[in-house]
Amino acid sequence: MSIMNALRKFFDKIKPNFEEGGKLHAFRSLYDGFETFAFVPNTTSGRAGTHVHDAIDSKRIMSLVVIALVPALLFGMYNVGYQNALAAGQLENATFWGMFWFGFLAVLPKIIVSYVVGLGIEFTVAQWKNEEIHEGFLVSGIIIPMIVPVNTPLWMLAIATAFAVIFAKEIFGGTGMNIFNVALITRAFLFFSYPSSMTGDDTVWVAQNTICGLGFDVPDTFSAATPLGEIAAGATALSSSFCDQVCGFIPGSIGETSVIAIALGAILLLWTGVASWKTMLSVFVGGALTAWLYNALGLSPLDACQHIVLGGFCFGAVFMATDPVTSARTEGGKWVYGFLIGFVAITVRVLNPGYPEGMMLAILLMNLAAPLIDYCFVSRNISKRAKRAAK
Repeated sequence: MSIMNALRKFFDKIKPNFEEGGKLHAFRSLYDGFETFAFVPNTTSGRAGTHVHDAIDSKRIMSLVVIALVPALLFGMYNVGYQNALAAGQLENATFWGMFWFGFLAVLPKIIVSYVVGLGIEFTVAQWKNEEIHEGFLVSGIIIPMIVPVNTPLWMLAIATAFAVIFAKEIFGGTGMNIFNVALITRAFLFFSYPSSMTGDDTVWVAQNTICGLGFDVPDTFSAATPLGEIAAGATALSSSFCDQVCGFIPGSIGETSVIAIALGAILLLWTGVASWKTMLSVFVGGALTAWLYNALGLSPLDACQHIVLGGFCFGAVFMATDPVTSARTEGGKWVYGFLIGFVAITVRVLNPGYPEGMMLAILLMNLAAPLIDYCFVSRNISKRAKRAAK
């Protein structure tokens, strides 16, 4: 508590410098952003009326989502080191901490680039519009590095992040106004602009060189396709066990491989009420039923469980389909929205051999359809009430 009191006194001391007429007035948006992140705002809107105060404001919600992402991020860092040692044939000589710190050093630059570019643009826009810095990129900034291959060049990540923040968020009015998930727009930009660096080469999934003396140099002849990539290439059986697929010891995007780590985040989001259980559950139901149908028809060698645990399905269902800004908001609409995401994701995987992963396209498509879904349910409810009122 004494630390928070000291921090409060510090903010109060420097506040005059950022107010009108202060020497740092140009950076008022930056000050407001840090102050409201550290402390719950004690102001309400200027309109008269009753106000309900709640300590869980949007910044706290974003912070909870970031905390929920931590298990998947930490395991992703370890798995980067694990896949490097495995590809180099040095797994028996590698240590847990050696593999983790190697992965940490491989992933950290991507996190830094994501936040520097994204927050830099948000700060510039906030200054230009004379508004406080929006908090939405707290989540997008950490998700973006988690949904790309470990070998994605930093300059590509910077360009894609800038494109997504500008054209998928700020152009619509900023946080809360965007219709598409910003992190997925980043991945879509990378996928369609630089396909060979995303899925075109099996080497994109494994870090190949040592970093600061950690890790191993991987032979040029190695190959490390993802399980879905193996199926797309014509394999009828996977090289990895189901246990490894659930735990996450497989090649893939940095934060998407471990179902267990993702489940820990899902528990936190559901327990705190940040994510909608209806949306999350319906994604899994839609995906499982669709996968079972395609498997029964002989169109896919993977069963429903494998389709659910592989690729970005679990990560997308937990952290991106439940985005409160871009998802359906009506209670009935959440069921339809989630079910269709699961259906489309598995359908793209099975029927499009050139695109083994379908979660990104499924969520973006349903982002576009979410307002229509909500409109249908709202219109239906209005019609029902009108009929009751007429009796």
